[in-house]
Amino acid sequence: MIVIGADHGGYKLKEKIKKYLDEKEIKYEDKGTFSEESVDYPLIAKEVAKAVSTKKADTGILVCRSGIGMSMVANKFKGVRCAPCYQEQTAKFARMHNNANILALGADYITENEAICILRQFLATQFEGGRHEARVNLISEIENENMK
Repeated sequence: MIVIGADHGGYKLKEKIKKYLDEKEIKYEDKGTFSEESVDYPLIAKEVAKAVSTKKADTGILVCRSGIGMSMVANKFKGVRCAPCYQEQTAKFARMHNNANILALGADYITENEAICILRQFLATQFEGGRHEARVNLISEIENENMK
């Protein structure tokens, strides 16, 4: 299950992504926003990150103008590893090496086609484990030390 959310700056791209997910029959839950009216992006990112953090969703997608603000919010949640990605390669390595579970996209910096390619790569890539497992475990240890 995927959970998706966007602010007003990412709304149009989120709708295009939902169309792609529908075409591929990939289940998702939309946490908003539902128009181009101005909203506070932290509230949307919070809902998506909470769903991933509590394991109600396996993966999340966040869309705003840059992908940066939403990723900052998402990474405040235990167990969330959100990566802003602007190309397929970064999405691949975010999953393969860092076991990222939320993808953040910047609607002002990528086209619709690029977004779909990035998303496709993110969803298709599995965590490699091995030497990366210890590093992801260190991330979790640091998280547990600092998020009480």
